[in-house]
Amino acid sequence: MGTTSLKQYSPKGMRGFENTGRLAGARNRIRQRGNTMLELALILTPMFALLLSIVELSLPIFKKSTFQAAVREGVRYGITYQTTYNGTSYASQTAAIKAVVQTNAMGFLAGATGLGQINVKYYLPVSPFTEVTGTGSANADGNIIEVSIQGYTHSWIAPVAWSYGSTTNFQVTGTPLTIAASSADRLESLPVGSARPTS
Repeated sequence: MGTTSLKQYSPKGMRGFENTGRLAGARNRIRQRGNTMLELALILTPMFALLLSIVELSLPIFKKSTFQAAVREGVRYGITYQTTYNGTSYASQTAAIKAVVQTNAMGFLAGATGLGQINVKYYLPVSPFTEVTGTGSANADGNIIEVSIQGYTHSWIAPVAWSYGSTTNFQVTGTPLTIAASSADRLESLPVGSARPTS
């Protein structure tokens, strides 16, 4: 039977093994940290691309639904023949309707530029639905009022454009998106005793 030195099993002799184990554990943890950073980068890159794509595509849809609700509110206000909105009196029914639409557009049609993109038109109630102009006849009883938003362009947050080679270009969102909305309804009879406003 071979002789075994007690020194190998003594606590003093085991310290060398413990230190070696600690160093190996520390090295493994450093390697794991590097792996974690690499995995995080590989996961976050496509995840952020997906999230930003959702935001990019959702914003024009949100604007379209907002504009549709705004023109509908304008039409509903227009059939009441009012010219005062939010405590402000307007010179004509059309100006008051535009103010209603602009207020309900959540700031996307702010200023004079936004006001210029709001259109109010009146049409005869019979085919071929000819547009009526004039201060006294446009908003006559039974005419059709149309409120629309035209000419609004949505600029993309991050346009996607790839070029490869010397002559080939590919664009997904190279040009702004045009967003329009319209709503129409029939003007009812003017309430008894009310003066017809300027259209």
